[in-house]
Amino acid sequence: MPTALITGITGQDGLYLAELLLEKGYDVHGIIRGQNNPRRSLVERLVPDVTLHNGDLTDFSSLMRALRDSQPDEVYNLGAISFVAYSWENAFVTSDVTGMGVLNMLEAVRLHAGDDPSSVRFYQASSSEMFGKVQQVPQSEETLLWPRSPYGVSKVYGHYMTINYRESYGMHASSGILFNHESPRRGEEFVTRKVSKAVAAIKMGLQDEIVMGNLDARRDWGFAGDYVNAMWMMLQQPEADDYVISTGETHSIEELLTVAFGHVGIDDWRRYVRQDPRFMRPAEVDLLIGDSTKARTKLGWEPKVGFEELVAMMVDADVEALKAGW
Repeated sequence: MPTALITGITGQDGLYLAELLLEKGYDVHGIIRGQNNPRRSLVERLVPDVTLHNGDLTDFSSLMRALRDSQPDEVYNLGAISFVAYSWENAFVTSDVTGMGVLNMLEAVRLHAGDDPSSVRFYQASSSEMFGKVQQVPQSEETLLWPRSPYGVSKVYGHYMTINYRESYGMHASSGILFNHESPRRGEEFVTRKVSKAVAAIKMGLQDEIVMGNLDARRDWGFAGDYVNAMWMMLQQPEADDYVISTGETHSIEELLTVAFGHVGIDDWRRYVRQDPRFMRPAEVDLLIGDSTKARTKLGWEPKVGFEELVAMMVDADVEALKAGW
């Protein structure tokens, strides 16, 4: 039975990845921050077979303890402060967790692995936000990185540190440059979930409007459940590498609103939407669209859930949650 250790297991990716690995017969462990973490009960309810360890990406000794107690064959570093808007308000904390946290985890894995650095395979959750002010459309593994937020800068640091450990120590360390991936488990602060939850509430007469920022920004949106499969596939390769994971399609926030409202039978959605400059980014990332040819060719990976199906899934889940009184 292979063993895996997941940081960031309380997030949507961590939960989907844990389910996937359990289905494949893994002994799954997760690092959870804080003794009274409010999402601990969610993890215990959805993936009760996961063994949880208290730890923090900023606390090196806790990472060493988690590695000692779990003895993993694979480590998936998904933990981060991942809300881009928050990163401007708390740039130092974001840099410490999302950037330096990667170094802490890499160094802990290297020391734990001892004389055989490649014996523990490592996955780093890189991000399409690293492309920022895009220098090439679509973006591939070779595209120049030009981040436009403290979050993006922190992810670039972690990405290059992963490459450095791979090249310097021979670690089996891969990075997945994941484009936007969503699900009903997405945090409510993210625009897709903000829209799906508001549309559900408006449909049920519980809310009057949704306040938005830039409606013209375009993203490459996929389903998180598809994307965690790519993470696992990377660590099954004989050689570590970096891969863009994306759908290759781009949609605007306006299209997101059109599909979400249309799914509940509301065609004239503009009367429910108000724009507010407070929700505009200081430096906007206008167009992200990924070229995942390498992942499709070398890994045999491809997305299965399309954009409209994804949006409908999220709206339906929020409608059901409101009906259940969650």
